[in-house]
Amino acid sequence: MKLLAFDTSSQALSVALTEDEHLLGKIDLNIKKNHSITLMPAIDFLMTNAAIRPEELDRIAVAQGPGSYTGLRIAVTTAKTLASTLGIDLVGVSSLAAIAANVTVTGKVVPLIDARRQNVYAGIYENGTSVSQEQHMALEQLLETLKNEQDLYFTGELANFRELIAQILPQAKFVENAERRLPNAYQIARLGAGYEPVNVDAFVPEYLKKVEAEEKWLETHAENQGNDTHYIQKI
Repeated sequence: MKLLAFDTSSQALSVALTEDEHLLGKIDLNIKKNHSITLMPAIDFLMTNAAIRPEELDRIAVAQGPGSYTGLRIAVTTAKTLASTLGIDLVGVSSLAAIAANVTVTGKVVPLIDARRQNVYAGIYENGTSVSQEQHMALEQLLETLKNEQDLYFTGELANFRELIAQILPQAKFVENAERRLPNAYQIARLGAGYEPVNVDAFVPEYLKKVEAEEKWLETHAENQGNDTHYIQKI
């Protein structure tokens, strides 16, 4: 199976091309660039140099979230467009799962994505399997739930959180290799190869949190939505 995978859920951009379990090529950029401008050229460059034509692809795997709202929309829209026009499978992979998959240790891996204001998107993984529902939450709240854990490895976007983590969880370890802390399109490809394809038309990002504009809209229109959590999408 020839699979194209990509991620734009953070500042980093990652694109990978695989055939079965073999990595044909990968591009990683960790610079502040507009992903809407760089993603398609990166895909084109990678496929051209791997001598793979678009019609030869069998599947698209994309980081579905959580992460940057704009970045997720860029990746998901591109993935849906490619899968639809090429008539191939589409799968979504958790951005946090892709980060956790970079780390092979004995213990629990806690991938973090900075959600600002000392909040995080977080998951807990052990032996490559999620053992806790991914959530948007205050970092301090997350750390309190982990106080009794001994073998903890934090990875992902750590820069703003190291001090508090070390203070509350002195037993915790940090994944220091910068490359292993970033979403990795190869891991997205590897995980996505085993997923069931989704309905392309119904596929949407997993934000784990409403965007600020939506939260404000709901505050002033609560009487209209009732118990319908998809009210905004419907109107």
